[in-house]
Amino acid sequence: MRLQIVKSKNAASLYVVKSVYEKGKRTSKVVEKLGTYDELLEKLNGQDPIEWGKRYVEELNRKEKEEKREILVKYSPVKQIAKDQQHTFNGGYLFLQKIYNELGLQSICKNISDKHKFNFNLNSILSRLIYARIIYPSSKLATYELSKKFIEQPDFELQHIYRALEVISEETDFIQSELYKNSLKVCNRNKGVLYYDCTNYFFEIEQEEGLKQYGVSKEHRPNPIVQMGLFMDGDGIPLAFCINKGNTNEQVTLKPLEQKIISEYGLSKFIVCTDAGLASTANRKFNNIQNRAFITTQSIKKLKLHLKEWALDPKGWHLSDSDKEYNLNEINEETDVNKIFYKERWIKEDGLEQKLIVTFSLKYRNYQRTIRGNQIERAKDVIDTNPTKLKKCNANDYKRFISKIHCTPDGEVAEKELYSINADLIAQEAMYDGFYAVCTNISDDAAAIIKINRKRWEIEESFRIMKSEFKARPVYLRRDDRIKAHFTTCFISLMIYRLLEKKLSEKYTCSDIISGLREMNFYEIKNEGYIPIYTRTDFTDDLHDKFGFRTDFQIINMKQMKKIFKDTKK
Repeated sequence: MRLQIVKSKNAASLYVVKSVYEKGKRTSKVVEKLGTYDELLEKLNGQDPIEWGKRYVEELNRKEKEEKREILVKYSPVKQIAKDQQHTFNGGYLFLQKIYNELGLQSICKNISDKHKFNFNLNSILSRLIYARIIYPSSKLATYELSKKFIEQPDFELQHIYRALEVISEETDFIQSELYKNSLKVCNRNKGVLYYDCTNYFFEIEQEEGLKQYGVSKEHRPNPIVQMGLFMDGDGIPLAFCINKGNTNEQVTLKPLEQKIISEYGLSKFIVCTDAGLASTANRKFNNIQNRAFITTQSIKKLKLHLKEWALDPKGWHLSDSDKEYNLNEINEETDVNKIFYKERWIKEDGLEQKLIVTFSLKYRNYQRTIRGNQIERAKDVIDTNPTKLKKCNANDYKRFISKIHCTPDGEVAEKELYSINADLIAQEAMYDGFYAVCTNISDDAAAIIKINRKRWEIEESFRIMKSEFKARPVYLRRDDRIKAHFTTCFISLMIYRLLEKKLSEKYTCSDIISGLREMNFYEIKNEGYIPIYTRTDFTDDLHDKFGFRTDFQIINMKQMKKIFKDTKK
C-alpha cells in the first residue's frame, strides 16, 4: 500500500491505494480515502498531513504483514453489482480436501496421468467429483456446474469429466489398493475383523444391458440394477468394493473380492462377518482355512429340527457375567428387559465344524411384536376398506398375513373371494420373537462373538449413506466403464466421509456433517479476501480445532486463504 495525492482545481485529496492484479493485469485500488489536505490539516492541529499519511500507510503495511490490519470496504447504494459475477463460494470442501490429500489421492492421480499421458487435470476432476458427491450430490453434468461453487475454481471442461471416468474405471483396482496403503498412514485400521455385504442400485431404464440386469431389487423396483459388494474394516471404514451384474447371486461375490484383499493388501489373518444371505457353506469353508475365521448370521427357521428345538427351548440359557443357568419362562419382564441371554453348542455339517450361538432379548422380542402388530393392523384395514388392492407380496410385506379363500366353510364355491387374517402364520412367526443366531468357527466366548457381530449395522449404514445422502442412485450413466467409475468415486467419498466422522469423534450425525459443510459459504471481497456468511457453531469449532486451520474470522484475507489452500494440499 502507498499514499497517493490527487490534486484537483479546488483541493488536494489523500488516498491509501493498493496495487492488485485482475485477470493478469496490474491496477490500483483505493483502500481508504483519508480526506483533503485542508481537512486533515485542521484535524491534525497543524501537523503535516502528508507526513502523517505516510506514517499511517507504514502502520497499515506493518499490520497487514502481521495480518492484523482491518480491511475497509465501501459500497454504494446506487451502484449496481456486476452482471453474471459470482460473489458467494463454498469453503466446507476444504476439510474434505485435507483428508483427500492425506490419503495421497493427488499422487495416485499423478501416477495414473503419467501412465496414460492425457492432457486434462485428473486430480482436479476426481477431487471435484468427490467433494460434490458429499456436499452437492447430483449428476455429472450438474456436478460440473456445482463445482464452480467451491472457492478454488475447476480447471477442466465437461467433456474431460467423461474422459476421466473411463480412466478411473480402468484404474479402479490400483486406486483401491493405493488408498488402503495410504490410509494406514492416516489412521490405525482395524484389520482383525472385516465386514462384507451386498446391495444394489437401480437405473431409470427398462432395457437390460451389460452390468445393468434385472435382479432382486432392495427397493423392490422393476428396473435393471447393478450389484455392489463392500468390505469395511472393524471401525466401519471402507476397505474394498466390487461391482457385479444385477442378476449375480451375492453369495459368489465374496470369495473373489476377499482373494483380492489377501493378495493385494497383504492381509492374511482376519475374521469375516456377514449376514445370512452370504453364509453359504462354500464361503464358510473358504474362511475356515489358514488364519481366517468367520462369523455369520444363521436363520433359526432353516436349522435342522433337533437344532431348532434346542434353540427355542426355554431351558439352558446364560448371561455373560454369571454362571447361573436361566429359564426364559422365569425371567422378569421389567428388570431383565435389557439383558441378552445366550446358549451355545458345537455342530458339524457338510464336513464343517462350527459353533452355533443363539441369543434371546426381551427388548428385541418386544420390537418384533410391535412391528408385527402394526403390520396386522394395516392388513385388517385393507381387508375392511379395499381388498382389491391386494397383490403378490414379499416375505416381509404386511399383506402376507391376509388369507384368501374361494369357498365357504361347507366346501361350496363362494360367489366372492373371502379375506381373513392368517392366525396360524402369526403364531408361527411369533415363536421366533426375540431369538437371533450366529455360526462361527471361533472358540472365543459367546459375548465377544456377539459383540463383533452386532457391528454389522455400520455396513448397512454405509449403504444408506451412499444411497440417501450421496444420492448414488438412480444411476443415469449408460456405459459399464463409466458406471464402475461412478461407484469408485462413491467409494472414495464414503472413505473420506468416514475418516472425517472419526476425526470429529463421531459426535455428529451424517446429516449434521453434510449440511454443516454445505452451509459453510463465504462472500468474496474482490482482491481483499472472503467473509464467512455461515453461523459459527460447535460443529464448525470442532472442525477448525481438529484440522488446525480456521475460516471463522470476520474476514479471511487473500494471503490467509492461500495459506489454507496450501495447508489442505500437504
